[in-house]
Amino acid sequence: MAQSSSMKLLGARNMSCIVERMEWNNKMDLIAYGTEKGEVIIQRLNWQKIVTFPTPGEDVRVRSLSWQMDETLLAVGYSNGKVALLDAESETIISGLIYDDDIKKVYFSKAINRKESLDSYTCSAKDKHRRYLPKLPPLTNIDPCLKTLDQKSFPKGSPCFLVVIMRSGKVHLLLLGALQAGSIDLTQHVLNPDQFDVYDVRLNGDFNAIYALLRDGQQLKLLHFHNQVLQDSISPMLELASHCAHILETKNYINDTQQCLTEAWETVQLEMDNKLTKYANSQAYGMISAHFLELLVFGYATLEVEEFLFETLTEKGFKKIANSVDLSLNNLQGLVFKQLNGAAINMFYFLNTIAGFGRMTHFFEALISPDVASEAMRACGSYLLKVHELQRTIDTLVYDMKLFHSWIIFTILRLSHQEIPDDMVFTGKENVALAEFFCAMEPDIQEPCEGDDVIEEKSATASGIAGEYSSGDASPSPTLTPRSKFNLERVGQYLENSYLTQLHTVNPDELWPRLLAENECLAQCNLFVPHDKKLSLIQQRDKMFNAIDAVFHKPTESISGSFKLSTAVICGDLQPIPPESAADPEQQSNYDYVTCSYHVHEATKCDMLALTLSLQEAMVLEFSRGDDYLLRCTRVQLQPGPFTPQLQEDYYNLRFVDLQFYNESSISMLAQTSTPATGVRPHSYFVQFSLSASRNHCTQHQLAPLMKLPEATVTHSVHDIPDAATFKGLDGVCEMLAVSGSRKVATVLSDRRRKMTIFEMEIEEEEDDTEMSQASFLEISKESVLATGSNEADKAET
Repeated sequence: MAQSSSMKLLGARNMSCIVERMEWNNKMDLIAYGTEKGEVIIQRLNWQKIVTFPTPGEDVRVRSLSWQMDETLLAVGYSNGKVALLDAESETIISGLIYDDDIKKVYFSKAINRKESLDSYTCSAKDKHRRYLPKLPPLTNIDPCLKTLDQKSFPKGSPCFLVVIMRSGKVHLLLLGALQAGSIDLTQHVLNPDQFDVYDVRLNGDFNAIYALLRDGQQLKLLHFHNQVLQDSISPMLELASHCAHILETKNYINDTQQCLTEAWETVQLEMDNKLTKYANSQAYGMISAHFLELLVFGYATLEVEEFLFETLTEKGFKKIANSVDLSLNNLQGLVFKQLNGAAINMFYFLNTIAGFGRMTHFFEALISPDVASEAMRACGSYLLKVHELQRTIDTLVYDMKLFHSWIIFTILRLSHQEIPDDMVFTGKENVALAEFFCAMEPDIQEPCEGDDVIEEKSATASGIAGEYSSGDASPSPTLTPRSKFNLERVGQYLENSYLTQLHTVNPDELWPRLLAENECLAQCNLFVPHDKKLSLIQQRDKMFNAIDAVFHKPTESISGSFKLSTAVICGDLQPIPPESAADPEQQSNYDYVTCSYHVHEATKCDMLALTLSLQEAMVLEFSRGDDYLLRCTRVQLQPGPFTPQLQEDYYNLRFVDLQFYNESSISMLAQTSTPATGVRPHSYFVQFSLSASRNHCTQHQLAPLMKLPEATVTHSVHDIPDAATFKGLDGVCEMLAVSGSRKVATVLSDRRRKMTIFEMEIEEEEDDTEMSQASFLEISKESVLATGSNEADKAET
């Protein structure tokens, strides 16, 4: 047994708050840690803070952190069920998910390397849609800070799974952070669901099975589930997940565009509401149209109209209103014609591609239903028709409003006996359009039925020029739905989640509507896209989104139903949980100490799992993914054995605090002395355990449906395995460990998780500062405290 490990102290800092989670990036000198306040902070090895992400809510804690392999993307799981993907490079929240349960752990799997063969699915080009689809224009009107999590882009990088483990035992798999790639409820596979807790769930190196470490009653079990769909369809799943990510981005773009539409329309309402609505509310229903028609046809104005034109509006004030309304309407035209129309076309392209995949049944039969994909295409086509309908409605409104604004200014000039410009003379066609426009302001009201409220009373109290009210049902109402006074537009009804009250007028010269009206079989044919004239744009969008969600239900159902329990490994016994603590996951963890770490060894095609069985005993399991189906097990304990030579006094009462795989050949452990005496401060030790040195002390087992390892293995003391464990004494009471073999660094939390100490690993023995005494640790720690105090003083002065 070596008495010291080759590690060098790089520095220590007292943190401003308690640190609850830590995780090193495997490629860059970045460490992420979560605080007790729910914040996530990313900093460099030299203590330089890169970015601080605030907590998503009050009393929210960080449950888990995981870096994507070789990327700057960090997955964070919160106690309120939120999972956020954070980008350290752009310092933004990329995307997020919301679940209805507390998060246990989230992590990224290793990168998926597709192995091409003659019978496997291959993709010849990446993002082929960029050849055919123009890039959607940016939405400059939306503030990025006001966007919700699910309104951001999805991550691009090496393909991998995102695994979300819930405290309830449910596990969700997501491919590329977008495609729901199956789920499993572990409580359905245990004998004692009332005494259940999940510690970790990991994907194996071939992405066709999962390992679930959990409590089942008083037993610690490791369950191995095989999934045939994941094994056969990983390459088609990657193709489908890529298109799913594009579709979700397009959905978010459509939502953002419709938000801009709503804001632009509210601007139109705001500009016209202040002056025109006051006049509209003062008139009985039907009088506004009558007064304007009288003024247009006969040239006479009532006292109310004259007061409205000369005292309320004035020529200068109305020109200002007209310019603002015209600008807002132009923004509406651009959003519909460019952004919304382009997004609908992009969505149709992606859905058409997925429908094409569905016809390749050899690869996509378990993932795509062709009929459901075709129905989603038809729903997208209906949405595109509704966009074109809104575009024509806006074009008509723009023409009518410009004509109405010109006529108002013309009327003010004529009634005030001012000189009228020559270009302000209206043609006969324009006069007819004005008359139709005035008639459409206030449609005729049908006689109310007995027992109904008097509609005229509702109309007299209505306010606003743009608000419409729906009947709330697709069936026609026996009475006319009351509308707002001064109904100058028909656009606002498209932006409401209710049926249209003023249907779009069909041009009688168009051949296709007449053809559909004369041939009912064509209107009901699935080859043609249906056009529901009663639905608003919001309703048509929701209908399309529901159809798209149905497309991605099949892969989730196929993968979820394909999980089959192949092996149950009993690792050890646990203490029973009292009934009053069984319902509280936080209380359950107080009755057992189980921590684990996972590593995939690609060279030997082996999945490695290290876990603690108790405070003094640990186990290392190595599952072979080859044809031998072997399981190697190494059980070790910190207590000395009966034949262990004389040791230091602290080594006789050590217990585990934390452990992590440093690399495929060693495990880093954090140990602490457990003394029964009160008031005695425990000592902490960093232990580097060599797996290659302990290879001769492992046992081999053939995988079987049920394996009881306590009956078939032997526990060895780490002190009795030659050159297996190296110990390093640490300063303070250490409670948490984070290591990175690729970065050759280790971080330890001590002093109630308020002090962070960073070590450099694998130092050459000839260096003078390789071996450091406890006194030197204390000196550097004191220096770090003084440095922290001086930094805080400088901040206070600034």
